[in-house]
Amino acid sequence: MSIEVRFGKSLHPDAKEAVRELEAQVGDIAPNALIFFCSPRYDHVALGRAIQSAFDCPAIGCTTAGEILGSEGYIENALVCAAIASDRFTLKPIPIRDLRAFTSEANPRELDALAYLDRQRNFTLLLIDGLSMLEELVVSRVNNALRGVPLIGASAGDGLDFAHARVYHDGAFHENFAVVAVVETSLPFLPIHTQHFEPTEKRLVITEADVATRTVMEINGLPAAEEYANTVGLSLKKLTPQVFAAHPVMLRIGGEYYVRSIQKVNPDGSLRFFCAIDTGLVFTVAKSSTSLIARLEEKLAETRARIPHPALILGSDCILRRLEIRQHGELEKARAVLSQYPFIGFSTYGEQFGGIHVNHTLTALILGDGT
Repeated sequence: MSIEVRFGKSLHPDAKEAVRELEAQVGDIAPNALIFFCSPRYDHVALGRAIQSAFDCPAIGCTTAGEILGSEGYIENALVCAAIASDRFTLKPIPIRDLRAFTSEANPRELDALAYLDRQRNFTLLLIDGLSMLEELVVSRVNNALRGVPLIGASAGDGLDFAHARVYHDGAFHENFAVVAVVETSLPFLPIHTQHFEPTEKRLVITEADVATRTVMEINGLPAAEEYANTVGLSLKKLTPQVFAAHPVMLRIGGEYYVRSIQKVNPDGSLRFFCAIDTGLVFTVAKSSTSLIARLEEKLAETRARIPHPALILGSDCILRRLEIRQHGELEKARAVLSQYPFIGFSTYGEQFGGIHVNHTLTALILGDGT
């Protein structure tokens, strides 16, 4: 067998015990790479040390807004992992230790190793602090350095608290931090992305915004939250994360529409976004073109033509998709779809695909087993 992947899950609240449970589930293979995602409720200091002690291989991971595992579907307050053993797969984490410095430097040294990769044998996984508000700048710079090598990324989360989003590297979790994991493999792989919205005729023009904080003060010349609520046919006091999940907005980039999602209403009536915004941008209110579950099932089935025998599907799924699934009472339907695949991932504060930072989207990397 060209690759063996073992999945682990623990709901134990103690970090050390949770890692011990993962070790038992990984069993007797000797992994040469570990990918894990964890609830922000864990003691991140203890968890980082336990991961490093238990797994003698390169590892990447981060905190989440909920965990996802194929056999379990959407779960919470968990630690999940994929341990990979293959002589045809290597993973090298490259840390970006200070995102603010990285985005301001003319030639960040972290990019030097990316310029000579082979797009046929390499892909990259980006995990980034989802509260940094620097995803667009970071992913753009990294993607430009990659010169066509596939990039899939995700913004680390903190449940619905939005206080601390942490990325793991070398035995510790960090804020204002990212990891670019360079994968080299002779196995087949395929990056994908999917969402289930289409634009409507309802337009929202950003007429006042604070770019640095992704805050919109005015839409169409009126208070932002009030105008958004009026446009989607609701009162201001009824705006919730569930509403934002059901009524995101879309921005047209290069002839294609991408979802931009609202994070919350601020006390002053402004709106905080998950993605970069600016004065003058024209959004359209989105509507569902099909159900989220139906589109997910269809997209994953489509990939069978390219990767008929997946060994691992690594997914970055927007937190608003989880909220939408829960709101519609479809968690079991989602589990039934995902259980057909070797899927691991988490609910994110944003997703990256190539050089674009998006919301309300599933981005994923599918890795074949070589048969």
